[in-house]
Amino acid sequence: MRLLELHCDYAQYAAREKAMKNGAEEATDEQKKGVRLENVLVVFTTIEAGDNDAVIADAVHQVEKNFREVRALNLLIYPYAHLSNSLARPSEAISVLNKFYSACKSFCSAAKKSPFGWYKSFELKCKGHPLSELSKTISSETGLKAALAASSGKVVESREVVIEPGRKPALENAVSESLKQEEKMISRFYILTPDGRGVDASSFDFKGHDGLKKFADYEIKKVRVYSQEPPHIKLMKEHDLVQYEPASDSGHFRWLPKGLLIKRLLERAINEILVDYGAMQVETPIMYDYEHPALKKYLNRFPARQYVVKSDEKEFFLRFAACFGQFLITHDMTISYKDLPLKMYELTHYSFRREQSGELTGLKRLRAFSMPDMHTVCADDEQAKEEFESQFRKSAEWNIDLGIPIEVAFRAQTDFFNKHKEWYQRMAKHFGKPMLLELFDERYAYFITKFEMNFVDSANKASGLSTVQIDVENADTYDISFVDKDGKKKRPLILHASIPGAIERVIYAILEREAMKIKAGKTPSFPLWLSPTQVRIVSVSDAQLDYCRELLQELRAMNVRVDLDDRSETLQKKVRAAELEWVPFVAVVGEKEVASKTLSVRVRSSGKNEKLSAKQLGGLIRDETGSKPFEKLSLPVLLSKRPVFGG
Repeated sequence: MRLLELHCDYAQYAAREKAMKNGAEEATDEQKKGVRLENVLVVFTTIEAGDNDAVIADAVHQVEKNFREVRALNLLIYPYAHLSNSLARPSEAISVLNKFYSACKSFCSAAKKSPFGWYKSFELKCKGHPLSELSKTISSETGLKAALAASSGKVVESREVVIEPGRKPALENAVSESLKQEEKMISRFYILTPDGRGVDASSFDFKGHDGLKKFADYEIKKVRVYSQEPPHIKLMKEHDLVQYEPASDSGHFRWLPKGLLIKRLLERAINEILVDYGAMQVETPIMYDYEHPALKKYLNRFPARQYVVKSDEKEFFLRFAACFGQFLITHDMTISYKDLPLKMYELTHYSFRREQSGELTGLKRLRAFSMPDMHTVCADDEQAKEEFESQFRKSAEWNIDLGIPIEVAFRAQTDFFNKHKEWYQRMAKHFGKPMLLELFDERYAYFITKFEMNFVDSANKASGLSTVQIDVENADTYDISFVDKDGKKKRPLILHASIPGAIERVIYAILEREAMKIKAGKTPSFPLWLSPTQVRIVSVSDAQLDYCRELLQELRAMNVRVDLDDRSETLQKKVRAAELEWVPFVAVVGEKEVASKTLSVRVRSSGKNEKLSAKQLGGLIRDETGSKPFEKLSLPVLLSKRPVFGG
């Protein structure tokens, strides 16, 4: 069965004439005259050969889930033969369709169905929010799995994505078994307190822990839909950081000079942290062979959807992490117990995950992203736990340094948690805040435990940033071993870590944090070391421009990102433009400043005006940015020479 679901302000249709001599349903007078429904979920439905009761049950579940998420008032089942080339016979299609329609009336008593086998005129207005357009493919196999899971009390969301027309049947659905298992998984949620108590999340007193409450609600209730555009999207456009690229696939962006500067600085910072931490940097291919035996197994144990690329007669998938390349390198290495723990990482440009269209959200969830992906080969449980805890602390330091408020989640198989409970309690005590704990009885992926550090945005939606996982499968999958003290080869444990998470998501978190400041009436700003312009020199009149150019060169020599507003605008407009760009220091130069060889500096963070020399201002910036990386901004330093970006 193929479904195309559109959430519409309204939809209307009228049955005009039969499209087949035999096999068409009879249309009522009302259907011939015309039916109109408001706030309606329209489900264009193609019944395929082989569709059965299991398919119907899964389809009803999918439609009900979407119907409730988008909060539609009406439902229209619209027979539509154009979504598949494998149609059921008319008599079979009508039977399946009517069963489907009747079952849908269980959650929407006002549901309507247009007649099968008719040419119909129709008109609709799609709402255009993130979940207003969804497509589903439900086969007899996945329908049966869903029905069996439902009969055992499990809730299943079975989602299949056809990546490329004409694909081999075995690869038609580029969705991993792990992702399907994750969607079936039943888990229990607790709150782990700094004093080591585990409290059922439903009975925990969240007073004083608003962020954790929002995060727990997001995780437990799983409401992922944004009712309106997240504010970071507006900010990334206003600041000329990032733009949508209509010529590419959804979830791929164009990075403008200011945005690219911030991205590169974050990448340089994490590179320095990881190299200092002892990780070896590598670079690996972005695509891999579907039929490679180790990769094929791992694909089904990693919860992600893939892009597919065809070259000659082979099919490749675009990597969704750097695991593949690093594991293949590690497989070829000779490793001694003396080398452990062994760390290796790559900052990917890019990783690819073919997220569902309705889930794509600005810089929060995209399809191509940059991620520092580190793997640590460990000898045993104790070494793995030691490295996990070390990377937990390093992740917390990263987020605290950026001023990103985080909520932590530990996720673990129940047996593993019970065996190592004191270890979790120690990390909770170090973090000093209550955190979410999710326990599951059966593993759905390759890891036995992981943590995530999550940012909760202005819409109360959470996003995972930092994460570390303990992998108990892939040493076997990739035949990775080390030589122990006794001279025998042994299988290691492997940690997967991304200390910051995707770089794009870090920028999302910074922008969302500042959006919340704006909403609270506070002054937004970028961290000084990430500010595209750290100092804006503003001349009162053209008479001061020569001195301003001298100041410009002096500050640039001190590794300050500085520009000069030399435009023929009023002083008020120039200062206002700098404020809108969140420039941390606005240096106004008039006759007095030229005479005294000083600057009248407006400090954004305090709102105060300071009299400073160029040397003093440069020193102030150097002291505040410390050892953070520096890069020049690739825009003209004179504002009169800067182009205006469209898009």
